[in-house]
Amino acid sequence: MGSGQVTDWQGKHVTVAGLGVSGVPAAKALHGLGAKVTVVNDGDDARAREQAAELEALGVTVRLGDGDTLPDGTELIVTAPGWRPDKPLFAAADAAGVPVWGDVELAWRLRKPGAADWLAVTGTNGKTTTVQMLASILEAAGLRTAAVGNIGVSLLDAVLGDEEYDVLAVELSSYQLHWAPSLRAHSAAVLNLAPDHLDWHGSMEAYAKDKGRIYEGNRVACVYNTADKATEDLVREADVEEGCRAIGFTLGTPGPSQLGVVDGLLVDRAFVENRQKNAQELAEVADVKPAAPHNIANALAAAALARAYGVPASAVREGLRNFTPDAHRIAHVADVDGVAYVDDSKATNTHAAQASLAAYDSVVWIAGGLAKGATFDELVAEAAGRLRGAVLIGRDRALIREALARHAPEVPVVDLERTDTGAMLQAVREARRLARPGDTVLLAPACASMDMFANYNKRGDAFAQAVRELGA
Repeated sequence: MGSGQVTDWQGKHVTVAGLGVSGVPAAKALHGLGAKVTVVNDGDDARAREQAAELEALGVTVRLGDGDTLPDGTELIVTAPGWRPDKPLFAAADAAGVPVWGDVELAWRLRKPGAADWLAVTGTNGKTTTVQMLASILEAAGLRTAAVGNIGVSLLDAVLGDEEYDVLAVELSSYQLHWAPSLRAHSAAVLNLAPDHLDWHGSMEAYAKDKGRIYEGNRVACVYNTADKATEDLVREADVEEGCRAIGFTLGTPGPSQLGVVDGLLVDRAFVENRQKNAQELAEVADVKPAAPHNIANALAAAALARAYGVPASAVREGLRNFTPDAHRIAHVADVDGVAYVDDSKATNTHAAQASLAAYDSVVWIAGGLAKGATFDELVAEAAGRLRGAVLIGRDRALIREALARHAPEVPVVDLERTDTGAMLQAVREARRLARPGDTVLLAPACASMDMFANYNKRGDAFAQAVRELGA
């Protein structure tokens, strides 16, 4: 699909669903294009009123406290990605024949002629890191790029702003993909698939289907994880352009049309002459920070997308060396009395926690929070042999405690009821009591944070602060 499907926005009645991170830029952009914009929002708190006042000053209509009723005359809805598909607003839109786009779809349709290609990344875990690695590699190749989408720069700003890009590294959530039917990336990767956000999507099948939309219409490469058959299945099901290739990444020795690891090196057997016989060295495993297995997988996925775009091997190495991971992603906080303390507060689901636990041999695990419909049996069964002890916090900790009782009955468990600000300090003290020199105390909650903390960053900060108090 070309850019700018709706060329004339003048006087078009558009309803923007939700204020927030995506809604405000969408409302401003559409208003600037001449559309008659109405914003509807469920909440009516101080933040919403502040945002509403800003938009109303421009001439945008805002309705707070009612996100369910379709405004009269609506010709298009542009929704915030987090709004669930089963909301009454969307049923009303469906009945009235009104299309629903997300902010990503809007950005895709508003691209200027000859606009930057999109290299897109989704997956249950590792999206942000992979997109940031990819942007670092593209920069090292001298390309004008940015990490956009679910992180950093808003896609609308990237598409409508004055800055000109050659190629964009785009992080897309399953929510965003659900509402982006006409997106067609140059190349795309699904890093992994595990149950997450099932309360939103309704089923694992629906979740996987939305993730798989990222491959639709790809031109050069569909990148998948050889260790996760579900990602390869999505490539098989995708309707891609003639000549588009399936490219696997693996932590083992790569076959033809794959990237992988040989003798401590990241190697490419996909984008080389005579891939039956040849491999191109891209970087050393030591160039990846941190060099935990799941992060090496992220680096291989980023490298595959960059190579699909024609980036030389030297830029892959330089880009990985230049990259610094965000806070709260398997970040080593300190060593206290021979015990390492590691903050992976970003592990907000079981799949991320599983990858985190697999990086260490002997762990005192701090876990718990909001489960978001997840179950913990598989995670605990797999990690049981590594667990020295567990300290459980947060609202849904009983689910983890029960899984530990079933699959790791010999592991000592401390169950903390308190949810006040001092709870993390107590959790860290209890973990210290269980740990022995050579162990790792790992905050990998496998749950969302919002029952006790504003976000996973605040949770990680509380952990790091508690560790510093131990050290003092």
